[in-house]
Amino acid sequence: MPRLGSNNRTMKLRLTLAIAFAALLLAAGGAVASGRWSPWAHDYVQGVDVSHHQGAIDWRALAQDGVRFAYIKATEGGDHVDTRFAMNWRDAQNAGVAHGAYHFFTLCRSADAQAANFIANVPNDPAMLPPAVDLEHMGPCRENAAITDVAAEARRFLDLVQLHYGVRPILYVTREFHDAHLADFRGECFWVRSLYSRPDFRQQDWVIWQHHNRGSKRGVTGPIDLNAFRGDEAAFAAFANPHQTNPQTGT
Repeated sequence: MPRLGSNNRTMKLRLTLAIAFAALLLAAGGAVASGRWSPWAHDYVQGVDVSHHQGAIDWRALAQDGVRFAYIKATEGGDHVDTRFAMNWRDAQNAGVAHGAYHFFTLCRSADAQAANFIANVPNDPAMLPPAVDLEHMGPCRENAAITDVAAEARRFLDLVQLHYGVRPILYVTREFHDAHLADFRGECFWVRSLYSRPDFRQQDWVIWQHHNRGSKRGVTGPIDLNAFRGDEAAFAAFANPHQTNPQTGT
């Protein structure tokens, strides 16, 4: 049998390595698509965010699947309340999942109206995670005129909610909304959306990273958003007790 020349041996080695690398990528891609794993995020404390879109949730099963915390949609705009907020809030607490509430901020109502809606529907519970405001709505507005100074209204919402709960809210942002309205914000804690890859903005300021929007977790039928808290268990314990520590400084 003739011996392979050096060029043929090199080509065979390259082909073998290419096949092995392709198999690794396929396995990783399947894991990411299934929502069971996201690269770079798995070393952090894991959490989810939920709303009525998830339907009924088995919170004990969710907790047993590695979920340490959850942000639960409470309100939107000036008058909407998520239909499952009260149930999710109660059941998360009963299951021992650290939980906080978030408000979906629209450009169609004043900060005062939106803060009033949130405050009226979210208990002032000292054991809850810092409140959060979801800043991603880019318009348009179907009924009311859009607010003109988005940054000022966002700051006003933060101030009003902080005044009531005694804790500064964190800001959930998409890159689009951030660059359009919040690029000049300083001294705030951010929850950034960056699917499947490390955040490439607010790199020094993000506290929570939404790394998957179609994850899979026990206790939930259908896709769920997956999040990672930036820090170890000790850092998370400080974050989860905002009335004992400042979530921005950890002191």
